[in-house]
Amino acid sequence: MSVEIQLDPHEARLFGVLIEKQLTTPDQYPLSLNAATNGANQKSNRDPVLSLTEDEVAEALHRLEQKYLVRKVFSRVERYLHNGREALALETPQLAIMAELLMRGPQMPGELRTRVSRMSPVDSQEHMHQLLQPLLDRGLVERLPPSPGARAERYVQMLSPGLHPLDIPAPAWAEQAPATGAANPGLEARVSVLETELARLRSQLGVLAAKLGESLDRLSD
Repeated sequence: MSVEIQLDPHEARLFGVLIEKQLTTPDQYPLSLNAATNGANQKSNRDPVLSLTEDEVAEALHRLEQKYLVRKVFSRVERYLHNGREALALETPQLAIMAELLMRGPQMPGELRTRVSRMSPVDSQEHMHQLLQPLLDRGLVERLPPSPGARAERYVQMLSPGLHPLDIPAPAWAEQAPATGAANPGLEARVSVLETELARLRSQLGVLAAKLGESLDRLSD
């Protein structure tokens, strides 16, 4: 089944970022243009690392608006939020999977489960496969054979075909995770989870500082 909505690389990054930020730092969501740019250019949990200007981000967000994947809201500044649930008819766990694949490229079930879990709980490898199946059925995700040196299949998003290379060798730790056992996603994925938790705590501290009439930087001095 072909996917009607197709995204260019900049649109793919921004759509993934909006989903991620809604689920990991809701106090900062919807995103301002500046926050969206920072999220797109973030160095951790991104592949590839980009260096987009605010003009490039604004243009990509405008194109996403035209595709009904993003809409603009107004407060003190213009802010942006995604329409993924409505436009793609997906629940939160599937949106988290799409965001992760858009931002990081093809992944094996074990690493995908750990990275998605920072946005939406995934209880087991069996649960991950249950979440993936509707995406496979609709052509939003495709299953790939194991990369050289690995035993596990990989999954790639199809909203932006060709966004990531498909022939990257597997990392040394890669292995087939048991269907009912714990995954071994590697140190990099665990660091991503910790970084997300740190960002969440900083967001909460920022809200507290604002209520006290202080800046977060001043409180940390």
